[in-house]
Amino acid sequence: MKVNILGTEYTVSVTNEGNEPRLNNMDGFCDETSKEIVAENYQTKIDSDSKKNLLLQTKKVLRHEIVHAFLFESGLAENSEWAQNEEMVDWIAMQGPKLMKAWQEAGAL
Repeated sequence: MKVNILGTEYTVSVTNEGNEPRLNNMDGFCDETSKEIVAENYQTKIDSDSKKNLLLQTKKVLRHEIVHAFLFESGLAENSEWAQNEEMVDWIAMQGPKLMKAWQEAGAL
């Protein structure tokens, strides 16, 4: 699938390490050089350590990597420490749905 990130088209895929070796020891990644967002397909790795809601986990990783893409495309990731900070990216990714809901309820969109 494709997603528009500040006017730049990124390819988004959910796959596994067998198909995408760059996922080695990673849940996902954003490659701004090739305009790709990749997330682990957890449903192919079900084991005793798996989280219960794997679809929710995949969506969480996708939101996180999309935030990275926005920061890359805006130029912030290259020029500031906070925009590369994983805690900040996680905060934006985790709070994004709540922000969207509040903005919709307030008629702010």
